[in-house]
Amino acid sequence: MSQTRKKNSSDGETKPRTSFVNKFLRGSKLMSSKAESRKESNDLATTDFQPSNDAQKTATLDTAQPLTSDEDWGSRMEKNEQFLQKLGRTAVDKCLDLNNCRLTAADVREVVALLPFLPDLEKLDISWNDSVGGNLHSVTQQMHLVSKLKILRLGSCRLTTDDVRALGEALKVILELKELNLSWNSEVGGNLPLTLQKFQEGSKLQMLELVDCDLTSEDGAFVGQLLPMMQNLEVLDLSINRNIGASLNSIAQGLKSTSNLKVLKLHSCGLSQESVRLLDAAFRSLCELKKLDLSCNRELGGGFEDSSAQLATLEHLEVLDLHQCSLTADDVMSLTQVIPLLSSLQELDLSANKKMGSSSENLLSRLRFLPALKSLLINSCALESETFTALAEASTYLPALEIFDLSWNKCVGGNLKLLLETLKFLASLRVLRLSSCGLVTEDVALLASVIHTGHLAKLRELDLSYNDSICDAGWAIFCQNVRFLKELTELDISLRPSTSRDCGQWFRHLLCAVAKLSEITEIGMKRWNLPTSQEEELEHFHQDHRRSIHFDLGEFQ
Repeated sequence: MSQTRKKNSSDGETKPRTSFVNKFLRGSKLMSSKAESRKESNDLATTDFQPSNDAQKTATLDTAQPLTSDEDWGSRMEKNEQFLQKLGRTAVDKCLDLNNCRLTAADVREVVALLPFLPDLEKLDISWNDSVGGNLHSVTQQMHLVSKLKILRLGSCRLTTDDVRALGEALKVILELKELNLSWNSEVGGNLPLTLQKFQEGSKLQMLELVDCDLTSEDGAFVGQLLPMMQNLEVLDLSINRNIGASLNSIAQGLKSTSNLKVLKLHSCGLSQESVRLLDAAFRSLCELKKLDLSCNRELGGGFEDSSAQLATLEHLEVLDLHQCSLTADDVMSLTQVIPLLSSLQELDLSANKKMGSSSENLLSRLRFLPALKSLLINSCALESETFTALAEASTYLPALEIFDLSWNKCVGGNLKLLLETLKFLASLRVLRLSSCGLVTEDVALLASVIHTGHLAKLRELDLSYNDSICDAGWAIFCQNVRFLKELTELDISLRPSTSRDCGQWFRHLLCAVAKLSEITEIGMKRWNLPTSQEEELEHFHQDHRRSIHFDLGEFQ
């Protein structure tokens, strides 16, 4: 969830920052034919801007009063711009993005005041603002002023039941809506029909996100009944609603009517073995599906044994996430027949399925038939030497691989040489994670030689943490060669929580290398102790280079 917050909060910062006043004064209503424009604005204020009884119960709203002159209009626009400047945001290109702005109740009223000036608004995002909860009705009562709205995001707004009901009424007038996000609002659960019951057959909605809304099994059944009305739906995310697994039969039936669906996320939804059979029957209708996330459904294990045949029909599937699904040996055997047929697959996550360790040799060896694969996450799968050997051999046939995560597989330690050919020829590799792999000095020496020859020149993230068996000599060899990773942004060599060691002389080599890496910003070194002399070296390094590089030494350094 924190990642989502971070992503959302940066979404609005990349847009050009033009003047709000200039945008709405530029060559338009106020600059030409003033009298006619004033008449139109007054008509709008007196006909469309009549506050309801609910609105009157709130604090006074500037927008509830007609703007009777050019002076009033200009004054209101100046206040609007001051409000946006205070938040560090602006209204640009039919978009008002105020997510994660810590809006107060008064700020919500200012948002309402903006709406009459944005008749062509297509995107409204006020997510991650707690004060929206309990005050949304003041916004929804003015939704008729932005009837062209296509994107509405209200994630993590602490919506109340009254908010949910008010939103349902407002959605009746937003006929062009294509994206609706109500994620992380627990009161949506048990009340979903109040919001979505107004959707009619032929809805233009393309994206519906209801992550962690505390949906009930009844809500899930309602979604199943609603899906046939959403012929244009492309993204459906019901993740982290653990009670909807009980109503998956209804959802699966509804999915058969959503032939345009491209993304289906059911992460942590309480799915069972029976769920796999129900979904498999629906896959025949989802010929356009590109992303399927069934992760973190621990009761799913055993469901693929006899119910995965239709998965192979998803010829456009690019992302398959089955991490932490308690896959059994029989599941793996069944998936061995299916996954290699998904020729468009670009991302495969099988992580945290520990029973794969002794049964996935055939599956991993057949990954060679997925030449488009860009991300392979197989961390914490208890791989054994035979399965790791099969994976190493297959990986040489994956030229597009950009992310490779083998963390928490102890069999890698002492055997990294099996990946030598892979590391030499994966020119596109960006992320390599080998945390807690039991690496030894010979492994990092081998890695250093590969780095020295320039074969990992595109690497941006390298995780070697929790490999405590590497001696100081090994770290010295590695640090002397890490300078050749010119695009590296993150490096982690932290020790495991139960360990603490003094840094050797290799720390000076690390500082010399980092000085030559222009992109690096983060170096994890938790539980490495720096004596006073090395602390002074680090301080001098920061003074000399004046770069924003964070050396994470943990809490107790």
